[in-house]
Amino acid sequence: MLLIAILVPWLSFFMRGKIFAGLLCLILQITLIGWLPAAIWAVSSRVQARNRADVERLVRELNRQKTN
Repeated sequence: MLLIAILVPWLSFFMRGKIFAGLLCLILQITLIGWLPAAIWAVSSRVQARNRADVERLVRELNRQKTN
């Protein structure tokens, strides 16, 4: 998924269900200068989503341990 975010940033957003961000990223990527910022945006968004999921999982585990 990280390789897709680097090579085809707009597709990375589409695959995660973020259609508006994907369209905006596609418009940005169409320009040659905008490809690099689009790739950085897609990678950072992917990493942030993964980190958010990890934090939510840890909070659920802590809450489960607290109740036991």
